[in-house]
Amino acid sequence: MSELNYLYGKPLSTADFKAQPEDFMVDEVLGFELSGEGEHVCLQVVKKGENTQFIAKLIANHAGVNPRDVSYAGLKDRHGVCTQWFSVPVPIKKHIDFSELNSDTIFIVQQVRHGRKLRTGCHKANKFTIRLRNVSQPLDVFCRINALRSGVPNYFGEQRFGRDGHNLEMAKRMFAGERIRDKKLRGLVISAARSYVFNQFVSLRVKEHGLAKTMHEEVFLLDGSNAFFKEPINSTNLDRLAAGDIALSAPMIGKGDAALTTQELLWLSDYQSWRDGLVALGLKTERRLIRLIPQNLSIKEEDKQTLVIEFSLAKGCFATALLRELVLYQDVSPTNKEQKDPA
Repeated sequence: MSELNYLYGKPLSTADFKAQPEDFMVDEVLGFELSGEGEHVCLQVVKKGENTQFIAKLIANHAGVNPRDVSYAGLKDRHGVCTQWFSVPVPIKKHIDFSELNSDTIFIVQQVRHGRKLRTGCHKANKFTIRLRNVSQPLDVFCRINALRSGVPNYFGEQRFGRDGHNLEMAKRMFAGERIRDKKLRGLVISAARSYVFNQFVSLRVKEHGLAKTMHEEVFLLDGSNAFFKEPINSTNLDRLAAGDIALSAPMIGKGDAALTTQELLWLSDYQSWRDGLVALGLKTERRLIRLIPQNLSIKEEDKQTLVIEFSLAKGCFATALLRELVLYQDVSPTNKEQKDPA
């Protein structure tokens, strides 16, 4: 992440991030109503200092089901206070009181029946409240907020790549023939590889074009859809860009040159081995927005060295992508320190 280009220049201020769990708060927004009936129980859970998979296992044990039967809308950070939704199959005539799981680190806000299980990515958005401590230059942070409201590069965050980029090393070994038997781990490794190439393409655009200037030819994403089309720039698609009907995108690489512009094909030459590995696995090229636009972005000063930033992001977007354009942050969470300084 440190090698990726900044849209607004490298921040001047440093700050501590995740000094306490309450410094990173996330509220998952489903964006749809639960039916209140059905063979699945949906649980809204507040977790503190626990990872999503651990909570899923606790729910599974309490319900007497296999952990793979417990699903969730999205993964949430361990070191933080995060509210998220899980679902677990429970026969209609059976009642289970999941509040019995409540502890110092877990709280069941509500349990609601629904006709189907929650699937990864079914939620609409996430609301973030981030507290930055020991901010060295608060004025520089304040000066950047207005610019960030117009959007930042939609980079995948460092957590996508594992500790010290371990998922990318595993991807290289997998492309070389090593087999990964665990399906979930295999999926994470594949995702890391695609995310890495995507980040490089967006970084190249930021360096050469910024995010507002278009290239002679673009692949446009339709608003609210994964559908895309390729066209030379003209007055019609410029009007559609201005109206928000379509948006600029970069490739999630795989098979298919039709989804790539001439410029992207040139850039791809440096990442051909990554593409070859992904194509061999049967993946097709998809597209992802290059610009991340936060909603309801605000900042307040708790004291001279402590700032609180609040904003919402669409699902699949990373808060750290916005944070890196704001400040040079250092993750000082206990888990991160353990990783960097093992006993």
